[in-house]
Amino acid sequence: MFWAISREYEEKENHSGLDMSDRELLEERLLLVTERIAELVDQSAASVPQEYREYFVQTGKLLLLQAEIVNKAETALAGMSEETGRDYNHNLFSDIQGEGYPVSFANPSYAQKQLGEEFGQLLCALNAKIHDISRYAFEGDSRYVCIYAELFVEIYNCFEAEEGTDSKEIASILYSFMHDYTEIFNEDRIARMICPGNNRTTELVMRADLSDPAYLYRYGLPVGADEHKISRYLAGLGEADIQAMADTFTEGFRMGFVAAGKDLSIKSVVQIRYPIGFERMVRAAVQNFKKLGLDSVMTPRSISADRQYAYDHKEDRALWLDKAMVERGLEVDRTTWDHYREQAPKYAGPAVIETFGMEPFAPEQKTARPHYSERQQELDVYETGEVSRLVNQAIHGEERSFTIIAYPVPSIGKDFEEIFDETVKINTLDYNLYQGMQQKLIDLLDTADRVHIVGCNGNRTDLFVKIRELADPERETAFENCVADVNIPVGEVFTSPVLKGTFGKLHVTQVYLNDLNFLNLELDFAYGMITDYTCTNFDTDEENRKYIEDNVLFHHRTLPLGEFAIGTNTTAYRMARVYGIADKLPILIAEKTGPHFAVGDTCYTYDEDNMTYNPDGKAIVARENEISALYKEDRSKAYFNCHTDITIPYDELGRITVIRKDGTEEDIIVDGRFVVPGTEILNEPLDKLSHTT
Repeated sequence: MFWAISREYEEKENHSGLDMSDRELLEERLLLVTERIAELVDQSAASVPQEYREYFVQTGKLLLLQAEIVNKAETALAGMSEETGRDYNHNLFSDIQGEGYPVSFANPSYAQKQLGEEFGQLLCALNAKIHDISRYAFEGDSRYVCIYAELFVEIYNCFEAEEGTDSKEIASILYSFMHDYTEIFNEDRIARMICPGNNRTTELVMRADLSDPAYLYRYGLPVGADEHKISRYLAGLGEADIQAMADTFTEGFRMGFVAAGKDLSIKSVVQIRYPIGFERMVRAAVQNFKKLGLDSVMTPRSISADRQYAYDHKEDRALWLDKAMVERGLEVDRTTWDHYREQAPKYAGPAVIETFGMEPFAPEQKTARPHYSERQQELDVYETGEVSRLVNQAIHGEERSFTIIAYPVPSIGKDFEEIFDETVKINTLDYNLYQGMQQKLIDLLDTADRVHIVGCNGNRTDLFVKIRELADPERETAFENCVADVNIPVGEVFTSPVLKGTFGKLHVTQVYLNDLNFLNLELDFAYGMITDYTCTNFDTDEENRKYIEDNVLFHHRTLPLGEFAIGTNTTAYRMARVYGIADKLPILIAEKTGPHFAVGDTCYTYDEDNMTYNPDGKAIVARENEISALYKEDRSKAYFNCHTDITIPYDELGRITVIRKDGTEEDIIVDGRFVVPGTEILNEPLDKLSHTT
């Protein structure tokens, strides 16, 4: 490795974390390599075979633009105009967005067609990696631009050689690069999670003129109509409205600690994950968190980023992933977390703002994109588990919490402002009212040996869920009474099912999971584990199964039913139907609009020993299942590091019935309506909906 990141970066004024000698060396390297790239661009890459010239010219221009941005980041970019920002954004991202993507070298299909099967995937992945470092350029962090520019020139030199090159040589260069610079990549990832010393984004949020849309372009991320429109919409709201939104958000985070009996006073850092355009709300949230003793780490994301582009590159690591690469990454993570052993436990958790309203996305399955081999899938599962274990050890996962809230974006349609107002109301529903009604559901559910869920109106669900038996029903409960704290909005009741005794089929006609649309998703369970699965997104069963394996099972051979819940937010359900946006709701809201079932880990992962209580004082004892209980012996066998909620909407729900040990039965929901005495108010939004349709 030519140069390694300084471990003191979060303690220095300079964002890159370099002392003067480091900076001078890096600046010299960057100058030399960009001079070389400018030369090859000026010469139209004439010294490489014709079929590769356009690739090297376009990718070289991208790197030169990023180098220009790095040099201006600390001066001119802070005061750049909207027009300048728009030009930068177009030149950086237009070929990986919308109409530009089909003819982009970052598109695996186009790259393979233009560059051939031998080099298409490799050069396409390199182009995508270079696109993705634009955000570092805007931060003035020249490390990424420098090392990727050097990598680019090294690969160009291979094509320039008289004897030519082959894919093995290029793959070897990429492998060495990813291996050698793991220290930079992983240390940076961890520091950006827990260290508030990354002041560039914080300074942007807290000091930028949010009435001038030029600020949107200073992130170095794709900016489109949604970012502009949501920023403008929030700019038009009164201070009281913005403060109320921020208060709901930060109070949910605080209440997560209170409800779980955790001590927030020992924490000093919160990670705010937010979409670009929401800065006005985020600014108020930062001030609220400061009053709670928490400094904020900012993690912005683009609403307008092309989802097909992201999907096409989700397994690019297949080009260099092996056991040695995984172990190298884990070694760096262990060393880095040890370095931050005093800082890491101060991390309170993430506070997340999600968005919804974009068109449901079902990706095109491209044979040209890299795919993990079976061995690489196993390595990915192993690595994910080990990384998660290291994170939770370092930050003391049992002591942290989180909160998530969601808002619509303007692309949801002409009713955006009305939907936004309705969402604000949903996020602030009276949790005391729901708490009481949900307790009546829990009182009945706690008598169950099993719960039987049956679909209707084309829904083929027929599932029996085994409920944990209570040793002391007077003091214990199997279900958590969940109001608006970590998961906003209110309301659901949920449990960790017993796997032995859980059988049947779960089916939904359409569901939006992890930003992907699934049609007629079916999961079959035996002893609480998935035994078969399918959907109808694609023409062949093989494609459909692969889609589920990659995006629901996450390369596990099977997953348990980690959660069974009944959502009670009929107001949110009514909003979805009135405005025709049921297929656009995020799972955060959708899970509250019917019963839902999570495949993967339980809701108490890494937190099983921290006993919590419902508002009625009963201890929540269904905190693990037969698999997660293995954490007592070997955590690597206990967790799957995924948790995906799948909701059956009320209009596809025929019946939810409690079945007791003595064989007696009692209904909770019949034909989409709550029938437990004392829960009648929950049906009012549903009845209003029926009267208007």
